[in-house]
Amino acid sequence: MTEHTSTLPEDTAAATNTADAPTVQDISLSLWEQTEVFLSGLMRPWNAYQLAIAFGILVLSFLLSRYFGPKLREWMREREGWPKWRYRYMLLLQRRMALIFFVILIWITVAVMRELTWPSRSYLLSIFGNLTAAWLVIALATRLIHNSFLRSMLRYGAWAWVTLALIGVGEEVQQLLDSAALQIGSVRLSLWTVLQAAVMLAVTLAIARFVAGTSAARIRSNEDISPSMQVLAIKFLQVILYGLAFFIGLRIVGVDLTGLAVLSGAIGVGLGFGLQKVVSNLVSGVIILLDKSIKPGDVISLGDTFGWINSLGARYVSVVTRDGREYLIPNEDLITGQVVNWSHSNDFVRLDIFFGTAYGDDPHLVRKVAIEAAQNVERVLSTPKAPVCHIVGFGDSSVDYILRFWISDPTGGLTNIRGNVYLALWDAFKDAGVNFPFPQREVRVLNEEPTRIDPEQTRQARKADGVED
Repeated sequence: MTEHTSTLPEDTAAATNTADAPTVQDISLSLWEQTEVFLSGLMRPWNAYQLAIAFGILVLSFLLSRYFGPKLREWMREREGWPKWRYRYMLLLQRRMALIFFVILIWITVAVMRELTWPSRSYLLSIFGNLTAAWLVIALATRLIHNSFLRSMLRYGAWAWVTLALIGVGEEVQQLLDSAALQIGSVRLSLWTVLQAAVMLAVTLAIARFVAGTSAARIRSNEDISPSMQVLAIKFLQVILYGLAFFIGLRIVGVDLTGLAVLSGAIGVGLGFGLQKVVSNLVSGVIILLDKSIKPGDVISLGDTFGWINSLGARYVSVVTRDGREYLIPNEDLITGQVVNWSHSNDFVRLDIFFGTAYGDDPHLVRKVAIEAAQNVERVLSTPKAPVCHIVGFGDSSVDYILRFWISDPTGGLTNIRGNVYLALWDAFKDAGVNFPFPQREVRVLNEEPTRIDPEQTRQARKADGVED
């Protein structure tokens, strides 16, 4: 009996709360009644006058923007040395100039009318002023968001909510959205919760993106940090900020994050089966950044690909070749494959070219002329690594040499510098009288059938010559 008495008030309270809760029909009727009252109020004389005044201010604002807009643009063109963000905001102000003039003029009109007549006769104008001022602030604030989709979603969502709140139907719309709910176990998921979560996630992610971009610019400007550590610090900072933004946005809405443990387990299973390559590339990217084996600006060779590293990504490395092609090489290939880093510890690169001269040329003179010719070529270093020339063998038609020289700018190309050295050798050997030999062959033409010799004719010829058999 005692237990029944203790549970009865709770059931009664729950039933009372359910009965008192507004239904979708009640909320819709309330919205319709407020809409009818608002529309009927527009038919009153003073409200019609306010609509006419607002329309006149709107026309005047467009005329003023047409007049002052080109002048502002010409003034902006004369500004030199401004940062890009300032130009963007000035362009935004120039595009929103009609709205700015409307806000200024309508509030001046409201202030004058409140001094000359009753406040009720400027009620609609004050609503228009509040709406346009809110729209202007939202447009300027959301311009900080670089992602166009995120910016549009926040801008139009904020405009819609501010409009509903200022005209006095925000609470009813909220109740209507909250009534469209789906019960999943102990979790109640309503349309209002989904919209809140989307907006809060957009706001927190936009803030995280802005902070990450500002911090990344400061990290890149710090010359004491190596390029690879700069990339690692920026990536780590982005992961932390975006992760915090995601969880903070969900917590603000009231989403229970304990359910994410099941999701993380499912993600772990998926990683184990279908995302092995993706995870391998991510881990390889972290290893590359930590061991500093390559960094942006390095010149590398991987197989047939030769170029310099443009950027280090989470999954791949961007390599730009001399012909303008950009290769996206997975990080795993750079860890498991053999990579030639031409500028890992320093920028000095040695190049070898082979040539041969005739046997009649003095090898001491050939070596001297070859070294001087290489030193006169641009990009070839004379100090601290001077060119050298050595005999490497005696060929069938020539004495073979190797010429070794060093450069310090492999990003400028390797084939072109070899070609320039070959041209310098050609000119120098021509002036010094050194000859480039070429193979010579002796060709004998033989008959297909050999000539048969008659023994009798041979004997007679021998007797005629006085030779006895």
